[in-house]
Amino acid sequence: MRGADGYNESLFSTVRLEEFVPQAHPLRQIRTWLNEALSKMDAKFSAMYEVDVKGGRPSIAPEKLMRAMLLQVLYSIRSERQLVEQISYNLLFRWFVGLSIEDAVWNHSVFSKNRDRLLEFDAVTELFNATVETAQKRVMMKEGTLVDATIIEAPPSTKNAEKRRDPDMHQTKKGNAWHFGMKAYIGVDADSGLVHSVVGTCANVSDVSQAHALLHGHEQEAFGDAGYIGVDKRNEMKGRSVKWRVAAKRRRIEAMQDGALKDLMIALERTKAQIRARVEHPFHVVKNLLRHRRVRYKGLAKNTAQLFSLFALANLVIAQNRFRSVHGSSPSRI
Repeated sequence: MRGADGYNESLFSTVRLEEFVPQAHPLRQIRTWLNEALSKMDAKFSAMYEVDVKGGRPSIAPEKLMRAMLLQVLYSIRSERQLVEQISYNLLFRWFVGLSIEDAVWNHSVFSKNRDRLLEFDAVTELFNATVETAQKRVMMKEGTLVDATIIEAPPSTKNAEKRRDPDMHQTKKGNAWHFGMKAYIGVDADSGLVHSVVGTCANVSDVSQAHALLHGHEQEAFGDAGYIGVDKRNEMKGRSVKWRVAAKRRRIEAMQDGALKDLMIALERTKAQIRARVEHPFHVVKNLLRHRRVRYKGLAKNTAQLFSLFALANLVIAQNRFRSVHGSSPSRI
């Protein structure tokens, strides 16, 4: 017998948002670890809003704003308007942010008004550091660091209201191609693959000049590609006991005479390359999974803050997949 196409909504509902989210959904673990990281920022959030104690209605909880902003990064939502629209009808998003089904969603302008506040108090950087600390409890970090950089493209056109490019971005040559934008530098734990250091610069900054900022200070070894040749002789590295394992230039090895020594050098470089390969995983998460290949904002400060958000999420994804593999579960896909 054919069923009737009727719709009769109940006046009251006893179903919780929690029940709509599958137990195996990858966002469950990410939300648990993210909430743990946010709980460590309670003093920071209190300091951010102390200056506004002048009466009036309470502000939107910064924890909710941070979760919403990370959702925007995680699902590559292009604008705050679309993010607010998604939160209003997407039950998964409501649950992740911490809104009940009856709660009204704030206006999209809330994000632009609070972004400057988050930058002023360096809240995004502290969130990144908190996620590193949280992930370390589940995934052990060793005393080795991998360093590398990638180019994030920026619009090169001058066909805009100001008739010029972003002054914080610059062009650089990689191989035979020119690129305009910024560089994202990361320091990655050699064993776990977790990012512990992030630096953002314009694209024409040399890799070796940023190497000192990518170390956490306790590593015994550091690995980098040929762009870091000479790093151990720089003034910033004086007094540090870290041993650098930098790739040799290919032309240097090709110029060697055939024989046992050349074969040994080739084998050594292959081993170093295999170790360095782990640094590409966070870049894969950011550029391919989170689809962040171009800058989102104008100016270096806002885009660097975006990098901290991206690599904080990358850490949670990497830690979750590593945690699942250790406990016999398959890596998750969001």
